[in-house]
Amino acid sequence: MKSPDRQRGPIELYARSFLFWIVFALSIPVFAVALLLSFPVPLEKRFAITRLWSRFIAAWLRITCNLTHRVEGLENIPAQAGIVFAKHQSTWETVTLNFWFTPQSWVIKRELMWIPFFGWGAYMMQPIALNRGAGRKAVDQLVEQGRDRLQKGFWIIIFPEGTRVAPGQRGNYRVGGAALAARTGYAVTPVAHNAGEYWPRRSFIKRPGVIEVRIGAPIATENKSAQQILTEAEDWIETEMARITTLKDHQHGPGSRRG
Repeated sequence: MKSPDRQRGPIELYARSFLFWIVFALSIPVFAVALLLSFPVPLEKRFAITRLWSRFIAAWLRITCNLTHRVEGLENIPAQAGIVFAKHQSTWETVTLNFWFTPQSWVIKRELMWIPFFGWGAYMMQPIALNRGAGRKAVDQLVEQGRDRLQKGFWIIIFPEGTRVAPGQRGNYRVGGAALAARTGYAVTPVAHNAGEYWPRRSFIKRPGVIEVRIGAPIATENKSAQQILTEAEDWIETEMARITTLKDHQHGPGSRRG
């Protein structure tokens, strides 16, 4: 049986992806302005705006590109907010992780705050914006701000590889998030997914299909070193990635570039 994207020609894939991108791009300034106007509202309540945008984008992605998701492990999400280590393959997970972890605070590159509209909206959500070139100071800043957010009941969202990686590849897992976990004692919840096979990085095309999401049991961090925590989280994520990654031939098809 042919896969859904093989049944569709490149012209249809381009057309559907074009429709998605147009609305996606137009929605960013609209919701960014909504966040800017929400400054009198408590931070916790602003997440209603971000979740509305996320659900809108997910619905539009389903309508235009026939791309949905399936999640396993919801029962593993602890009642108390903690630290999330997620695989980073595409833009998709940056849109959807607040479906399951909210309210949340992102650990992001400081440069992203300078992007018009997107950066302004992100600023209103008080992320932990780090200067990646600051070395040890960046880790100390992450721990200080992360502890504050955790004590306020916020999930800390971290992509331990630091940047997007292609399906089937493993990035260099960085110790910063694990240092936060080791110093605060909050649990780490690992998340694996194969969104990069359908929404590839540096690609215009969105492929139809079902993104598989796996949420693991919380990793206890008390009396563990940062490296022990990082290794345990990395092993779980990459083991799950090996199970759900299909490495379809289409991931380097029309509209995508290797990199």
